[in-house]
Amino acid sequence: MSGNPVGVDNTGRRKFDKEEYLERARQREQREKEEARKGKERGPPVQRQPLKHRDYEVDLESRLGKTQVVTPIAPLNQQAGYYCSVCECVVKDSANYLDHINGKKHQRALGMSMRVERASLEQVQKRFEALKKRKDPSTFTEQDLDERIMKQQQEEEERKRQRKEKKKEKKREQAAQHEPEDVDPDIAAMMGFGGFGSSKK
Repeated sequence: MSGNPVGVDNTGRRKFDKEEYLERARQREQREKEEARKGKERGPPVQRQPLKHRDYEVDLESRLGKTQVVTPIAPLNQQAGYYCSVCECVVKDSANYLDHINGKKHQRALGMSMRVERASLEQVQKRFEALKKRKDPSTFTEQDLDERIMKQQQEEEERKRQRKEKKKEKKREQAAQHEPEDVDPDIAAMMGFGGFGSSKK
């Protein structure tokens, strides 16, 4: 090795080859145009149905308060939480499950967009008519209210009576358990007491 350090002269201004960079820019533009053409060849976007009402009841309370053994090797539908069979995923709690089934990913998997169909005036009027027909035609009267109040009072009195009977039955059972078993009165007097039970009766 010689004593002179070998290195790069970076004290001057760096020079770029403009022709090379122009060629690179042209190639990049060409690639972007081809990719855009391929994207258009895919066809028009999928037309999805507008949102509809659910035709089933969401079951959130069937497993409420129950314990479950969780194993890591169990299939998805048997793991802890709420299983969505459409998206094949498990959600840990009911609030997140509701968010999931009302969300964009789930609705797309069902073939629906997140847009709601605009209702016409005739549809709204028909809906109001259907709701009026579904409503019970009989009106609520004061007599119905009085009957319901009387019925509730009778049920309450019956419950109170049953509670009293249960208390009396318990007292009888406890009294029967505490009664002395054939204690000779002479022996009891000699020992200084009248009985083994309490003085309450």
